[in-house]
Amino acid sequence: MKSRLLILIVFAIGMGATTQAQLNNYKYIIVPKKFDIFNKENKYQTSTLVKYLFAKKGFNAVYDDSLPEELANNRCMGLRVELEDTSNMFTTKMKLVLTDCQEVVIYKTPEGISKIKEFRDAYKQSITSAFEPIQFMDYTYEAPAKAPQPEVTEEPIVVSFKNDVKSVGEKPNTKVVQQVATPENQSFKSMEPVASNMKKVEKKAETTIPVLYAQPIENGYQLVDSTPKVVLKMIKTSVDNIYLVDDDTKSGMVFKKGDKWFLEYADASGKKQEELNIKF
Repeated sequence: MKSRLLILIVFAIGMGATTQAQLNNYKYIIVPKKFDIFNKENKYQTSTLVKYLFAKKGFNAVYDDSLPEELANNRCMGLRVELEDTSNMFTTKMKLVLTDCQEVVIYKTPEGISKIKEFRDAYKQSITSAFEPIQFMDYTYEAPAKAPQPEVTEEPIVVSFKNDVKSVGEKPNTKVVQQVATPENQSFKSMEPVASNMKKVEKKAETTIPVLYAQPIENGYQLVDSTPKVVLKMIKTSVDNIYLVDDDTKSGMVFKKGDKWFLEYADASGKKQEELNIKF
């Protein structure tokens, strides 16, 4: 019995090392804004949670509608994550499934289980539990080795001076002229190129607003950056898309205007307003 248990442990360790080596071949984790098991985007904040878990572990996690240029040009650099729901009436059961660009399953986690009745908390607990095996992997992206280039044998250069009437060391005449010399018309015009006085205009660097990721907390959200570090806490109000700022250093509110989010607060210098780039 003991020997059988030892074999199972060694097999599990070997499988973990093999999976880790496979994941090291991929630079990105692609997180859908809407998982196939749901009928709308980021339902119960599942997309936000999955992206946060992978980013916290050190993976380069991106949403499927905002791929970096190199990933958009080569989808095989990333793995797409999906949720597999095996829940029943009393228990929420979730698995994370990672597939490559050919839709081949590279890794599937064990079931994460929750018996919480409230859907949002149940999905959060079961997804976090399913992610635990990945949490203990030592992931480091390893770029594929480039194929060796064939050696190029250069053919010898043969120079012939058979019809060259110029003497050795003579510098070529770089001046070009147009000349007319007849009894009726005498003219001389230099065709030598003239240096341009046009100056190159340097492009101004565009200012980008850092992305902040909204994570659900009690009565609202907390905004974290890519490190991840909590930047701001927002408390829900009775009005949609308006939140109170829960911060010891500033008081104000976060609100949505059109398609953009803004932070409005007051400090010693007066009232201020900043644009935020929030991903829910």
